[in-house]
Amino acid sequence: MLGKSEIYDLLNRREIEYTAFEHIPVYTIGEMMALDLPAPEKVVKNLFLRDDKGRNHYLVVLAGHKSVNLKDLAAKISSRSLSFASESRLKKHLGLEPGGVTPLGILNNAAHDVTVVFDHELKDQDLIGVHPMENTATIFMKFEDLLKLVQEQGNPIVFCEILAD
Repeated sequence: MLGKSEIYDLLNRREIEYTAFEHIPVYTIGEMMALDLPAPEKVVKNLFLRDDKGRNHYLVVLAGHKSVNLKDLAAKISSRSLSFASESRLKKHLGLEPGGVTPLGILNNAAHDVTVVFDHELKDQDLIGVHPMENTATIFMKFEDLLKLVQEQGNPIVFCEILAD
């Protein structure tokens, strides 16, 4: 399982530009916004969801200012009813702890059984702010670089429009 230092090593080996900011542990997007980060509007919210049968898992990545209507999202991605996955499922599928959910966690999903759902709006962003496997840092990198890493991992990817509530 990759951790924070392995993510930094991977990004450096791949010559992917990023800027890292170490900070106190944060658990919510509200706590993230209270930090003195250079581009807080670029920080994304990440949700780890499961369907009502527990057979399908989704890592949802959206702009930090948005909220998700799970019923609406389920319809858009052709899923059964959605709910938040447990801490044990988060650890099992992504190797992450609560508060540290990140799209980079998909790199720990060797079974390729988690679908990554990106908010369509993110395609237009130049930079994106994500945790590097821990909630004690935020890295800013190009969205296209993040997308390429996720694509190379081989998990299913869905783009859908997530409307702000």
